[in-house]
Amino acid sequence: MTSVAVSVAGSDSGGGAGIQADLKTFAALSVYGATVVTALTAQNTNGVTAIHDVPPDFIEAQFDAVFSDIAVDAVKVGMLSKRETIEAVVAGLDRFGQTNVVVDPVMVATSGDRLLDESAVDALFHVLIPRARLITPNLLEAAALLDRPVAPNENEMRSQAERFLLRGAKAVLIKGGHGTGPEAIDLLVERDKVTRFTAPRVATKNTHGTGCTLSAAVAAGIAKGYSLADATRRAKDYVTAAIAAADKHPIGTGHGPVHHFHRWW
Repeated sequence: MTSVAVSVAGSDSGGGAGIQADLKTFAALSVYGATVVTALTAQNTNGVTAIHDVPPDFIEAQFDAVFSDIAVDAVKVGMLSKRETIEAVVAGLDRFGQTNVVVDPVMVATSGDRLLDESAVDALFHVLIPRARLITPNLLEAAALLDRPVAPNENEMRSQAERFLLRGAKAVLIKGGHGTGPEAIDLLVERDKVTRFTAPRVATKNTHGTGCTLSAAVAAGIAKGYSLADATRRAKDYVTAAIAAADKHPIGTGHGPVHHFHRWW
């Protein structure tokens, strides 16, 4: 039986993040990938120069086309820049009874360009996050969404994750890639337990698409039937290896992408 995951996200014309990164990740992890495109970005390794939001009715048409035909095992949700987009995505998830949903609350690209409209934050909390099986904010996104300083240590990471739980999240993977120190530490915080994941921090500027890739890898693991902790562990290992291999095949003049197919070439 072929496992299937759907990426609901924005398109990155540079190929390193968003829909493109998600499809590469699904393929690398032996999962069939389908898509619902929420936005088009004019983007490369140096930044985002333009964003064109897909109309809500066309987002819903994509949901109807994909989910009415294909048996979907998991959904990864990425860039949703406007309230209307979030509401269209939630309507699609509800219409097709999707519960294995991983939400990556993409706010800012690696280049520093903002990807989430201020008006969308309230909708993110009230209508999308409560429907997710897992949300995957990095340190900067967690701080911005909660209106808190960036977590300086693991205790504060856990405290911020618990704040998301209090606001309706079922589970939170708070990612420490933007932290400091020799290890990149992520915490998976569920209502009844906390699981810690560590990996050596890789010194490279080629980290474009890491957040998209990690959340897509978790969704791929869930699609294949792994538990949340196992899917996260496998995703962390995959992304760490993809970052470590990024400098072997540099792309562009800015923050290049991770190497999604490091196992093969």
